[in-house]
Amino acid sequence: MTYLKGIVLGLVLANAGYFLWSRGVAKPAEAPVAAAAAPTLKLASESGEPRQRAASADAAVAESAQIAHDEPAADLLTNVKRCISVGPFRDVAEAAHAAATLRGGGYDPRQRVADGEVWAGVWVYLPLPAARAASDQMLSKLKAGGIDDALEMPGPNDASVISLGLYSDQKRAQARIAQAQSLGFNPGIADRKRTGNVYWIDIDLKPTDSLLNPADLQGEAGRIVRLEVKGCPAAPSAQQ
Repeated sequence: MTYLKGIVLGLVLANAGYFLWSRGVAKPAEAPVAAAAAPTLKLASESGEPRQRAASADAAVAESAQIAHDEPAADLLTNVKRCISVGPFRDVAEAAHAAATLRGGGYDPRQRVADGEVWAGVWVYLPLPAARAASDQMLSKLKAGGIDDALEMPGPNDASVISLGLYSDQKRAQARIAQAQSLGFNPGIADRKRTGNVYWIDIDLKPTDSLLNPADLQGEAGRIVRLEVKGCPAAPSAQQ
C-alpha cells in the first residue's frame, strides 16, 4: 500500500512539473538575458556629430590651403611701392618743415612746385544790411568796440560785407568771433583761397606703410592747415 502511494505521488509531481514548464514558469533564468538589450546602433547618416567633425576637418584643410596660397602673394606685395603727394603748401618754409618731419620718420621726401589753389585762411565777416545808414552804424560800433581793422568789401556771394579779418590761426579767429559777438553781432566764416605757385611733397610708400595723417605735418601749434593726400601725378613719359 505504501508503495502504491509513492507511485501516485510521483505521478502527481511529474504532472505538476510539466504543467509549470508548459506555462513558462521554468524560464525565469532566461529573462535577464533578454532584458539586457544590446546598445542601439546609429548610422553615420543618422548622427549629426560625425557630420560636424567631418565639416570641421574640411574647413581646416581649406583654411590651410588658403594660407598657403596667400603667403607668396603677401611676400611679393612688400616689394611694391606706391607714390603719394602731400600738400599743397603755401610757401617754401611750410614745405621744408613738412619734409623735415617726413625725413625724420624714415621717408625720402621730394619737393615740387606746381600751379594751383591753396588755402589762405579763415575769413571772419559780417553780412551787411541793405540800408547804407545801417552799415555805417555797424562800422562805428565795431571801431568803438576795438575792432579797428573792420572794412567793407565784396563777400562770398558778391554781396557787400564787413570784413573782420583773415586768420590762419584757430585761436585768433575764435577770439575775433567772440569779440564781435560781445558787441551783439553774429559773424559768419568762410575759407579763403588763392591761386599761384604751391608746393607738394612726394614720397614712396610700401603696402605695409600706413597712410599719412596730414595733421602730423602741421607746423606752428594752433595754425590751421588744409592739406590733402593723393596719388602722385603721372610721369611725363607716361602721359605721352
